Amino acid sequence: MTNVNLAIVYYSSTGTNYKLAKWAEEGAKAAGAEVKVLKVPETAPQSAIDSNEAWKNHLQETKDVPEVSHGDLEWADAIVFSVPTRFGNMPAQMKSFLDTTGGLWFNGKLVNKVVSAMTSAQNPHGGQEATILSLYTTMYHWGAIVAAPGYTDPVTFAAGGNPYGTSVSVDQNGKMVEDVQTAVKHQAKRTVTIAEMVKKANQ
Repeated sequence: MTNVNLAIVYYSSTGTNYKLAKWAEEGAKAAGAEVKVLKVPETAPQSAIDSNEAWKNHLQETKDVPEVSHGDLEWADAIVFSVPTRFGNMPAQMKSFLDTTGGLWFNGKLVNKVVSAMTSAQNPHGGQEATILSLYTTMYHWGAIVAAPGYTDPVTFAAGGNPYGTSVSVDQNGKMVEDVQTAVKHQAKRTVTIAEMVKKANQ
């Protein structure tokens, strides 16, 4: 039984990355971690949300999911991020939250956090790899330890083969093209395992 605290921090407008976050939760709990699933605050104007029925419905369906706080980041030994791709970058909602972590960074509170990331886009070459790498750039500044899945298990190939983090394509109807559930769970378990090693080494 591990003693790792894992925060799964996500942003999702219509539900894809929320599903990824919940699968990661299952994988991490199977590895024995204490898990919190947390969303970043929605910053889009209400008019934009109202113009998209799926977006509006998803916000209502997940209204009880707690928003991430700086205290959650301090609590966590490891963090899995899940975000959609926006022009090959993370969405503004996630960037806005990360930009508030300067105080934690300055005081060394984010050093040696073990982090990993997942993403989605409308097609396999829609910027998934660039999105994950853009998020990891912030993590390097934190002094965090990136636990990418790499090719540590054949499930990575079955899910499209992204070594930086599980990524999925979503069709026009909002359905996932690749079967990534097993890959997500593997990535979460790997993140927890590496976090446990780091935590033991620092005790």
